[in-house]
Formats: sequence, structure tokens, C-alpha cells
Amino acid sequence: MTKKLKVSIVSGALLGVICIIGGGIRMGYVGNELYLFALWYNRLIMGILIGLTKMDAGITALFKGGFLGLIVSLAFYLSTGMNDHISFLAGIAYGVIIVAVARKYE
Repeated sequence: MTKKLKVSIVSGALLGVICIIGGGIRMGYVGNELYLFALWYNRLIMGILIGLTKMDAGITALFKGGFLGLIVSLAFYLSTGMNDHISFLAGIAYGVIIVAVARKYE
């Protein structure tokens, strides 16, 4: 396992915790445990995918991260009946953040 992949996974997991906090504040924690876990897991998958993807230097890598964040977050967004707009948009931003952190280790 490369250092970039490890950093991407940890970044995705940590950003997932932020999503749990935000989702819990918006939707409530009690009774939404599966929803919150799925939200965290979605960010973890995003970290794995980005960690396995070759990233070039420059701004194109950030766009690629945003696109991968969009693709991964779209699966979760569709499962919510396209109601959780904030989590969907955050996923795009988190894709960019994960790339910005992880590409230093490529």
C-alpha cells in the first residue's frame, strides 16, 4: 500500500467524520445511524478511489478530484432520493481536498 493511498484513506475517513457531525446536526443522530454510517462510508470509498488514481501536478488534478467526488457522492445522493444536497456538494469539495492532501505523496 502506497503512502498516497494511506493518506487518501485517512483523509476520506476524517472527512467522513465531519460529514457525520454535519449530517447528525441536520437530520438528528438518533434513528439515523445507518444513514450516518453510509455517509461516512461514502467518504471512505472516495478516499480509496482517489488514492488509487494517478494524479498529475497542477490544477487538473484538483478538477479530477472534484469529478471523482461528484461520481462517488452521486451514488449516495441518489440513494437519498436526491434530497441531501449539502452532502452531495460537500462530496465534490471533499474530492478536491483529498487530492490536494494526497498528491504530495505521489
